[in-house]
Amino acid sequence: MYTIVNLFGRSPFAPLQSHMETVSRCVHLLPNLFVALENGDREVLEKIAEEISSHEHAADITKNDIRNHLPKSLYLPIDRGNLLEILSIQDSIADRAEDVAVLLTLAPIELLSAFHNEFIEFLKANIASYDLVLEIMREMHELLESSFGGNEAEKVKEMVKKVGFKEHEVDLLQRKLLKKFFSAEKQVSRSAFHLWQKIFEAVGSISNLSEVLANRVRMTLEQK
Repeated sequence: MYTIVNLFGRSPFAPLQSHMETVSRCVHLLPNLFVALENGDREVLEKIAEEISSHEHAADITKNDIRNHLPKSLYLPIDRGNLLEILSIQDSIADRAEDVAVLLTLAPIELLSAFHNEFIEFLKANIASYDLVLEIMREMHELLESSFGGNEAEKVKEMVKKVGFKEHEVDLLQRKLLKKFFSAEKQVSRSAFHLWQKIFEAVGSISNLSEVLANRVRMTLEQK
């Protein structure tokens, strides 16, 4: 794709940043899904789920374009394999966001008051974790200009630490959520119980993958 080739001409990280922005559209639509669920508006929920799937598909297309057009002769300031691994992790985040959307459309379920607040806090923390690694990816061009050293590299390393702290916070919130959820087990059907467990897992994987992505960037810095 011509636009992807042009992006490589600007910076080897520009295509990754472009892909990450598409991933963001998937992640940042998740709160709207649960607002529609709370409002009992199935039509809006289905529409938002379709939007997320559309953005996820766009991310897949961009991912494949990058893989197909990554110039073999182009000097890359980082290992080609690292670049492709970063791309793959980013794409997995979009996949998980789509998983959440699909799960919410499988059957009517209710976000019970018994675990409502804990879940919303958990969801927000996962998105906050993603937003931290999004900022790291937005710094990649500045890292390139600083030859992956100096104050810019130290700044990114500190940002990576923040992602780790946030992921730990998400783990604690997930435990709190699960305690509330299991205490309300008798209020939900067996099918809804299992569906919510899958939703929790899919949402929680966003922060897990964000930490993996941040650590991959850190490892890339350490290899320079």
